[in-house]
Amino acid sequence: MKDIKGKVNMQFKTDLEIAREADLRPIYEIAAEAGIEKDDLIPYGINKAKVSLKISERLQGKKDGRLILVTALNPTPSGEGKTTISIGLADAIRRLDKKVFLALREPSLGPVFGIKGGAAGGGYAQVIPMEDINLHFTGDIHAVTAANNLLCAIVDNHIHQGNELNIDPRNISIKRCMDVNDRQLRMITCGLGGPANGTPREDGFDITAASEVMAVLCLAKDLHDLKTRLGQIKIGYTADGQPVLASDLKVHGAMAVLLKDAIQPNLVQTLEGTPVFMHGGPFANIAHGCNSVIATKTALKLADYVVTEAGFGADLGAEKFLDIKCRQAGIWPGAAVLVCTLRALKYHGGLKKGEWDKPDKDALIRGLANLYKHIENLTGIFGLNVVVAINRFASDPEDEIALLKNLCAEKGVKAVPVEVWEKGGKGGIELAEAVLQAASIRTEPRHPYSLSDSIQEKINAVAKKVYGASEVHYSADVLRHIEHLTENGYDGLPICIAKTQYSFSDDPEKIGRPEGFILTVRQLKLSGGAGFVVVLAGKMMTMPGLPKTPAAETITIDDEGRIDGLF
Repeated sequence: MKDIKGKVNMQFKTDLEIAREADLRPIYEIAAEAGIEKDDLIPYGINKAKVSLKISERLQGKKDGRLILVTALNPTPSGEGKTTISIGLADAIRRLDKKVFLALREPSLGPVFGIKGGAAGGGYAQVIPMEDINLHFTGDIHAVTAANNLLCAIVDNHIHQGNELNIDPRNISIKRCMDVNDRQLRMITCGLGGPANGTPREDGFDITAASEVMAVLCLAKDLHDLKTRLGQIKIGYTADGQPVLASDLKVHGAMAVLLKDAIQPNLVQTLEGTPVFMHGGPFANIAHGCNSVIATKTALKLADYVVTEAGFGADLGAEKFLDIKCRQAGIWPGAAVLVCTLRALKYHGGLKKGEWDKPDKDALIRGLANLYKHIENLTGIFGLNVVVAINRFASDPEDEIALLKNLCAEKGVKAVPVEVWEKGGKGGIELAEAVLQAASIRTEPRHPYSLSDSIQEKINAVAKKVYGASEVHYSADVLRHIEHLTENGYDGLPICIAKTQYSFSDDPEKIGRPEGFILTVRQLKLSGGAGFVVVLAGKMMTMPGLPKTPAAETITIDDEGRIDGLF
């Protein structure tokens, strides 16, 4: 395999410049090498395509490859490079002459124009075409927005047109959505201006990636399942407290029509030509945060190894991946990669931004409590084989890297420095070898709770076992909602806790490994179509706000159409 060209003066190149210098191969070549036939391919230009759902018929009966899950410790606000490591690991496995596929999530415009940036990796471990991927891509997220908002429009129109179903306007749970951070829209009053404009009521917006329609798209196994799940979305209640579903409004068929293209996985490539399915929404802090089941299961039929990622910290992303997605899809990873950085460990050791790059072994050792808890969760609760990937920065001291490796070894876990940002797949060979060794030892699915447990028992299990809470506080309204969900037969669903990604607790200031804390459950929301119960903890919002200086302020386009400021 050829090394990537153009590494001279790499430190002066942005991710966008590196991506633009890449020699993109036609997507049909990537598809052919991956075992995707021409008839399966629906091109979106030269360098990206969708793959028809009909491919599943051809692949039926083929043996699944091994699944490798990439997750991370609780991050600093700028992230720890989990996607970059995922991409570099897949490239490294390919360099070992293994057939590998990468299955990632699509970026949301919220982070792209907000604080976190895109989700196509960085340096020489990127998925391309980077500009397309981080902007509108193939339109999947817009299709989800349209399907969700069609449902909302039908709800309000039904009420306006006589309200045959007796929907209570004060008790509508479905919200409108959009794919931009906008705190102003979290709570609104709509339908003002007289009877011609509808019924006045309180409403609000979620970011599209946190919508139930996105979760349905990601968890559906085929088009029939998608339509069925859309029909099971609860939009609210009647005046006498009975649930009202999208199927009652006869709108789920039209929603499925809007999503008929979006449900097909998107095929792209890494800088090194590794095939990638990029499909489904992010945000494991406020949603289940996994790429689509269809993409993952198709990749498992096409490759010997599939590298996928779960969002944010392992307490959020990995827990939901294992407890929700794996349960529904009937899959299980052979190994887990836990990404960390020295700066994140020092952050959890109490250092402030600007101090993370300075040598400080004491802060590093203090911050290890966070990493250790994630290791304990992945190995002890879920029974996974774990490799720690140290995402290395140029300023990282050698003695601190050595210290981290030794301390992880004392816990029985191999820690490997990784330099894929700088070197591409070549910088991840040692990690790839360790991961393949870990994935060779089979593990059986284990979970912190049983689906037969009550909703409250499930919440307590995740809060106490995974997060380390001493107790969980429920308001009287939440307890009534639990009782109501149980009476209506929804108590057998898994739970999806929405909380801050910066801490094991529901308080972002409680870094490291907090103990003796109380998790506060503020609200429940049924996602009947997705097949889980959303649990809002602490002050978590499902519509993020923009930072003081949004990334949008530095993104522009010149007269020739060249984008600037995109990472």
